[in-house]
Amino acid sequence: MKLAIVILNWNGVGMMRRFLGGVVRHSQAARVIVADNGSTDASLDWLEEEMPAVRVIPLDRNYGFAEGYNQALRQVEAEYYLLLNSDVEVRQGWFQPMLSYMESHPEVAACQPKLLSQSHTDCFEYAGACGGFLDGLGYPYCRGRVFGTVERDEHQYDKPLLCHWATGACLMVRSRDYWDAGGLDARFFAHQEEIDLCWRLRARGRQVVCVPESVAYHVGGGTLPAENPFKTFLNFRNNLLLVYKNMPSSRLPRVMALRLLLDAAASLRFLFAGEWRSSLAVPRAWWAFLRMRSRFAKDRRENLRRTVCDMIGDNAGSIVWQYYVRGRKTWAEIAGKA
Repeated sequence: MKLAIVILNWNGVGMMRRFLGGVVRHSQAARVIVADNGSTDASLDWLEEEMPAVRVIPLDRNYGFAEGYNQALRQVEAEYYLLLNSDVEVRQGWFQPMLSYMESHPEVAACQPKLLSQSHTDCFEYAGACGGFLDGLGYPYCRGRVFGTVERDEHQYDKPLLCHWATGACLMVRSRDYWDAGGLDARFFAHQEEIDLCWRLRARGRQVVCVPESVAYHVGGGTLPAENPFKTFLNFRNNLLLVYKNMPSSRLPRVMALRLLLDAAASLRFLFAGEWRSSLAVPRAWWAFLRMRSRFAKDRRENLRRTVCDMIGDNAGSIVWQYYVRGRKTWAEIAGKA
């Protein structure tokens, strides 16, 4: 099989009713598979009754995003995987430019489309926009979205571009690269596990690209809304874990010291905004990171041993400084392209 489109579902029958039919109609050249992450709603019954042609991989419980995909992909034989969120709308010809790009660029391990908002289709979508980046401290941002600034799509980012990471909402990856890098890290459970995977791919000398000729439309926040304190906890904890796992030793102590200060400032910002539960989620994330850190020491040694290029060495500045102090609100301004 050339391409397997794998949708990880957890209690998402409503989203599948809205979008799965379109994925099937517009993906005739690929195999569409739903991996069900131990749903307790009507997902499995609906799939059996309404989508009998879709292969279903039922998992025995909710493994989270990362391990859920690992469990499912072990049961899928394909040259390429396309990990697709259940809350993504696609249209005719949506994945072909990505697949063509991967076929003609063997140095590329993974790619993503231009990701637009499903409800505001002239705007980029927060989760992945037009390719992901990391600053020198490990904070993620996107071409088309920096912190709370989400740009309108005016075709300003329509050229393919090497990036640091591709969104897990719609991620095409070569199966051999996926498993060679170790797959998604199940210990993350959810959020930023695709950034961790892409960091490992890039550090091993492989490339990650955004192919904007492919377009998908993402609802976003379908599992956990942006203001959910658990999402805040996962984002801060997992970001610290991916920095610890992958950051070169020459930079790690300084980066972690600065991160402690900046994350403390973020906690205060949540508090002053009246979001006290999110404010508490930040120190909880640090405490969880410190307790978990020793479990990642072996992974860190292996990642550094296999590193052949500095994943973010060409982008050593601080996105916090650029955005809040220098007033640079877009990727083009930050990258000096404006």
